[in-house]
Amino acid sequence: MKKNTLLLTCFGLGVFLLIQVIAPLVSYKYWELFQYTQNQVLLSPDPQGSVLGVSIQNEDSFPAFVSAAHRDHPALYDTFYLSIPSINLTSAEVMVDSNNFDNNLALLPGAPLPGEKGNVFITGHSSLPQLFTQTNYKAIFSYLPNVKKGDQVSIEAGGQVFTYIIQGMQIVDPSQTWVTNPPDNQGRYLTLMTCVPPGLYLKRLIVLAQLQ
Repeated sequence: MKKNTLLLTCFGLGVFLLIQVIAPLVSYKYWELFQYTQNQVLLSPDPQGSVLGVSIQNEDSFPAFVSAAHRDHPALYDTFYLSIPSINLTSAEVMVDSNNFDNNLALLPGAPLPGEKGNVFITGHSSLPQLFTQTNYKAIFSYLPNVKKGDQVSIEAGGQVFTYIIQGMQIVDPSQTWVTNPPDNQGRYLTLMTCVPPGLYLKRLIVLAQLQ
């Protein structure tokens, strides 16, 4: 009797864990088929343009960008903070000029700083939504697919607050480095990048916003 009870318990636990993994993937696929198509990016970075000096050394890593030299001045601060109220993300720390985002978000080396002309390019991890907390940077962008066109992204940097408005999103392959480009040469943009589906590294979700 005890053996049967143990087997049933283990089976039930296994089914529960399996559901916890499969459910987010099914949810993502539903989002991709029915919601993503209604919320695609309106201002798309130009795939025909240059990559502003950024390249990928190893497409299997995420991401393996090398330093770019398209910011013509040094950063005056090492970190700043990003908030997205619509997904309850508050004051996530962004490390300037970094490709390490295990314990923070990361601003691509050489990318423009908040408020500046060009594309403020920020990368962060995503994982199963159940793992999201304000301090778990391995899952900090887990709810990024839930943002909508018109949502606000607030950045506190250098004693100022910058508000960007989300224009839309797109899904790209890891090798499509042109997403680091701004949509044009005059605007002030913000791009947020993470991996999709949740917990996997097959594609990249790109969310594009413009300074208000």
